[in-house]
Amino acid sequence: MTQRRGTPPGDRGRQAPPRSGAPRSATGRPAAGAGRPTRQPRPSGSAPSGRTSAAARPAGGRGASGGSATGRPATSKGSAGRARTTRDPRGATQGLPPRQASRPAGPGTASSAPSRPAKARPAKARPAKARKGGSGGGKPPRSKPLSLGVGHPRRRARFLMIAICCVFSLFAVQLLRIQGVESSAVSAAALGSRTQKVTIPAQRGDIVDTDGVVLADSVDRRNVTGDPLAMAEYHKTVNGKRTQVGLSGAAADLAPLLGVKAADLLDVLNKAAAKDSRFTYLAKDIAPTQWRSIESLGIPGVFSERTVRREYPQGTSTAPLVGWVNSDGKPGGGIEQLFNSALDGKPGLHVYERARDGSPIASGEGTDEPAVPGQSVKLTIDNDLQWYAQNILAQRVQETDGLSGDVVVLDVKTGKVRAAASYPSFDPSNMRSADGYLQLRPFTEVYEPGSTSKVITMAAALEQGVVTPTTPVTVPPTLERAGRPFRDSSPHGTLNLTTAGVLAQSSNIGTVLIGEKFSPEVFRQYASKFGLGQTTGVGFPGESRGIMAPASQWKGDQRYTVLFGQGLAGTAIQQASVFQTIANGGVRQPVQLLEGIDDGDGGWEKPADDRTPQRVIQTDTASQLTRMMQSVVGEGGTATQAAVPGYQVAGKTSTAQRYDSELGRYDGTTASFIGYAPANDPRYVVAVTVQRPRKGTYGGAVAGPVFSKVMSFALQQARIPPTTGGPGPYPMTAPTAPSSSPSSSPSPSSSASREKQ
Repeated sequence: MTQRRGTPPGDRGRQAPPRSGAPRSATGRPAAGAGRPTRQPRPSGSAPSGRTSAAARPAGGRGASGGSATGRPATSKGSAGRARTTRDPRGATQGLPPRQASRPAGPGTASSAPSRPAKARPAKARPAKARKGGSGGGKPPRSKPLSLGVGHPRRRARFLMIAICCVFSLFAVQLLRIQGVESSAVSAAALGSRTQKVTIPAQRGDIVDTDGVVLADSVDRRNVTGDPLAMAEYHKTVNGKRTQVGLSGAAADLAPLLGVKAADLLDVLNKAAAKDSRFTYLAKDIAPTQWRSIESLGIPGVFSERTVRREYPQGTSTAPLVGWVNSDGKPGGGIEQLFNSALDGKPGLHVYERARDGSPIASGEGTDEPAVPGQSVKLTIDNDLQWYAQNILAQRVQETDGLSGDVVVLDVKTGKVRAAASYPSFDPSNMRSADGYLQLRPFTEVYEPGSTSKVITMAAALEQGVVTPTTPVTVPPTLERAGRPFRDSSPHGTLNLTTAGVLAQSSNIGTVLIGEKFSPEVFRQYASKFGLGQTTGVGFPGESRGIMAPASQWKGDQRYTVLFGQGLAGTAIQQASVFQTIANGGVRQPVQLLEGIDDGDGGWEKPADDRTPQRVIQTDTASQLTRMMQSVVGEGGTATQAAVPGYQVAGKTSTAQRYDSELGRYDGTTASFIGYAPANDPRYVVAVTVQRPRKGTYGGAVAGPVFSKVMSFALQQARIPPTTGGPGPYPMTAPTAPSSSPSSSPSPSSSASREKQ
């Protein structure tokens, strides 16, 4: 029988609606066998789908049981009597009545009338429609693929699901990295972002004098800082009500404690806030008591930095000697620089966790590495003597309208420096106002010493045996050597002097006559033994070794000028050391400036010093020189103003032409006096130098009074009793002029000697 294509076989999922005139069951459902024919597999050799063969057509025509009145084919073979099944929602299979092979005749249908043979019409092939729940034999037709657009809900859902999976995958990888692979590094970075490190400044060691008087010390100070963003949240009680006063209120409360105007302080805060800066300095270098008052206000965002300020109680009297410390804690000169390795401590470190507003987190981690204070340094300086020498020197330089001056006091027996004054001075606590020469002149300023160096010539002559203190020397008015004339400071005729008289009268001509009796190399050797041309070994910052060329390099008249202190240069400390050697019986003691360094147990430890005392001349020679120099301050000498009442003094004046390096020529004089007392048992050497005095010229008149006052103060302070008795000075004049003494007649073209006295 003929089967229509397009109906899925075994379509049990749903039934076709009954056709018009088809018999129905009592329930209203189509009668059995009246449904649409089901699709069956085509038997082998059957006609193509959609066509009905003549053999399969029923013989009875329309009214036959094999077809309906409308001529539609009956149900497919084997479908009658086969029960359909369906699955209810609970999964149970229910039986349905089998489809009927034909539908009963409806009203108005003459089923018994003979039927007319139906015309065979070719069945049109229709595409099969898939039905839900359809099942049956054979392969179901292939459905057309479903095309989904971008905006299709299923595609959007799929895309969102993929995106969410990717995001969560990234989260998972990042979580694994943070918590697993790099957990330590991430934790350390987080801790570092909230960790603050604050350097704890180390207390610098003190500088004290030989009696423990403080010359320099350190005090705690504070710098006040502000966080404008945190300070903007400042609240305080106003008229019984908690009110936010912000930056203006903070500035108003801080200004009186800081000693500034509230408007100026508010301007600083506003400028920092405009830059989104969370740090600005509100005040620097305030006392700890001031900070405690500020802290009690409870202003958020206001903090302090601990600093150390260097103070110098003795002010200008010790400034060039002690030196200073810059704002960054670096030494600028003097003892501060010389012993910085001992004075400078080791800073500490305070580490803590801070909140976003900058305040410390109380429960956070923190460590403290305490600062190690520096060691104190004890000097050989006597502060009282230093103060007195500084003030007397300053007064004299001002009286004589001098350019500068210095004073050195040495202990004869030990070589210790008891005072080293330098004028002009400065305030080491206010270095912004300091100008001019800031170094210690006795160690750093070089000048031609002049007649004070004549003692070296006399010492060499006595040691070589070419003269004695009483050897007669005929001194002509002028003396020509190296193609030029030499004269003394004051015009005179021919003088009959002794060697002692030549020294006491400070005769340049007489010194040349004595000094030319030994070779230039001999003088150079003795000058070197006395310490010229070399530093003292103290290591003072900026110390000069002076100028002392080898004898082989002397040119022209230098072979003669060096005999009276011109053509060479040195420092005041070198000249003082020369006289210390003579006063100490010919033994040169190394200059000492350091008494000791704090050992941490209340004692003082002196660093190792490889310098040792050196004998320069014999004791007898030193005694002879002492007696020769006693005549200098006596009647007829050149420095009666240097006498010290009650004490015998031995010393020497100098008035040398001063070379000005800035002008490139000689300008003015260098007036000085160096001596020691008591002459019979020397205790101190005092060297006084005044550069370029305008009111006064000669060393005896300009520097002598300073020597007298400083020496008198030093002897009385040390409780040295006045001296009496002892050998007196040598005679200065010879009874008769020796025939062997050289002489020279005056020359109208003679020039003045550069050494005047």
